[in-house]
Amino acid sequence: MARTPRKKRDFLRLTDLAREELLGLLDRAAEWKLLGRGGPKPLAGMAVGLIMEKASTRTRVSFEVAAFQLGGGSVTISPRDSQLGRGEPISDTARVLARYLDALVVRTFGHDRIEEVARWADVPVVNALTDASHPCQLLADLLTVAERFGADALSRGDFPVAWIGDGNNMANSWLEACAVLGFPLRLACPEGFDPDPRLLARAGGRARVVRSPREAAEGALVVNTDVWASMGKEAEQAARAQAFRGFIVDEALVGAADPRAVVLHCLPAHRGEEIAASVLEGPRSAVFDEAENRLHAQKALLELLLG
Repeated sequence: MARTPRKKRDFLRLTDLAREELLGLLDRAAEWKLLGRGGPKPLAGMAVGLIMEKASTRTRVSFEVAAFQLGGGSVTISPRDSQLGRGEPISDTARVLARYLDALVVRTFGHDRIEEVARWADVPVVNALTDASHPCQLLADLLTVAERFGADALSRGDFPVAWIGDGNNMANSWLEACAVLGFPLRLACPEGFDPDPRLLARAGGRARVVRSPREAAEGALVVNTDVWASMGKEAEQAARAQAFRGFIVDEALVGAADPRAVVLHCLPAHRGEEIAASVLEGPRSAVFDEAENRLHAQKALLELLLG
């Protein structure tokens, strides 16, 4: 017998959160970080399902640990060990898993695929990465910015951000964050590798694309980058290496930023390609704090959706 659909809320893009709600979630994430493994257990008796159609280290582990520390459990499903790998429609998988689980965290390819899951699952669906967007990473990134420059910097939107490299899902999510919080954003992308123009338009005059990494970095408080060939585009590695020559975040580029600037990278990193080893391991780097903050931000997110 079909069960009565529950009211639910999905988190598919950063813009699913209103400005004050996003700021409140980040404040709560900071509280969870202070609480560590203690604190309340709002997910007691609940189970979160992780559908991992792309390889994952930080996303999978941080969500599994977050569910556990919130008092719940988790189940990880991959195409290798489920009927998804044998062609079962994602709509069927979503409807069945929603009868067992209290939320679905999905890491997949096309954004339409996670929208299909959200359409058929009557439990909250969280975007753990698609080709178009990576909103959970942005929660961690913004929490890291708040730690370094204060929560009031987020609320004022006065932290200039430089994105160096591919106009990929991370660049798109920075554009969405810009649209919500209103900070200045410059994206240095080679010709032909721009982010989603609809998201650029939505950010308005606060965001712009430039072709010079130095122009993007000048005066920035946050300098961030990602691999040149995202998952699923490895076959383009050689061509992209040629197109992205000069787009490395090295000491010279960071030197153009604000003296207080921090460097972010969502990892995994290719040292010597999109980022110099000396920068990744240097005093400006907040990369490993950023990685840790995935856990705390996602605890706040799961609490919001389920608690």
